[in-house]
Amino acid sequence: MDKHSIIKQITEMKVVAVIRGQHAEEAAKLSKAAIEGGIRAIELTYTTPQVEEVFKQLVNTDALIGAGSVLDSETARHAILSGAQFIVSPYFVEGVAKLCNRYGIPYMPGCMTIREMATALEAGCDILKLFPANTIDPSFIKSVNGPLPNVRLMPTGGINLDNMKDWLRAGAVATGIGSDLNKAFKSGGYEAAVELSKKYMQKIAE
Repeated sequence: MDKHSIIKQITEMKVVAVIRGQHAEEAAKLSKAAIEGGIRAIELTYTTPQVEEVFKQLVNTDALIGAGSVLDSETARHAILSGAQFIVSPYFVEGVAKLCNRYGIPYMPGCMTIREMATALEAGCDILKLFPANTIDPSFIKSVNGPLPNVRLMPTGGINLDNMKDWLRAGAVATGIGSDLNKAFKSGGYEAAVELSKKYMQKIAE
């Protein structure tokens, strides 16, 4: 699948599940629960120990599998070789942008300021992760799109069932969710995470 097809799928799906686990098995179970619940874009963070084992377990699913918390080009290359179809960072890293461009992989760095966004755009980033989104209002997107009308933003951090639609109405091309999915899994187990994932997809379908 080429870079633009992956970007198109993410913008059509509207939801990317950001998966953090205390160990690989937990992350794999949470990922599978999200996929069973209908979420088709999974971001496996490199804060999860032995995350490459999770990639191996998910390689044959029909979901897009990406890598998050990628801080350098070495990690980005490791993720791509493990099967990552997109790369996400908490902030812009020039070396990661160059490597992803070389391999035709979408790179979505975290940005908060106009300068950071302009730098990421010039480096070939098609979607920018607005992070942390829980510190700002959805109207921020409209303000950014004034001077930078081509910026496509994916707010992440503090996104939940109650505010996701507000962000999408404000112009977000997708949203990154995760903390409440993790809480559901820890409190109610696999089935609770599946049901919450279904609720997210129902919200999108409304």
